[in-house]
Amino acid sequence: METRQSEHVAEYLRLTREVLPEMARDPARGWPVVNDHCFQRIVLDHVCGGVWYDHIERPAYKHLTDEQAEKAARLAGDIADGVADLHGMNRQSLIWRGKLR
Repeated sequence: METRQSEHVAEYLRLTREVLPEMARDPARGWPVVNDHCFQRIVLDHVCGGVWYDHIERPAYKHLTDEQAEKAARLAGDIADGVADLHGMNRQSLIWRGKLR
């Protein structure tokens, strides 16, 4: 089971550190974020249903459960595939953090 968890964590990190920031550099996408830590914030907040560090010890990637890691990898993949609403997810993440109303 730990192998599956580490595979999910590796995929989540690959997507949020490499794939999504690279995709975000294309101005035609009009994405609200471009930095890896912003994608990680958005994904982890949605995995937790609130501010991730209220639910997961830091650093998050070392403390994700298998279920959380799988969900994080799936959400990051959905963003890359254009299935997830990145603008809406970012907005909700900022609301949870008190940065938007």
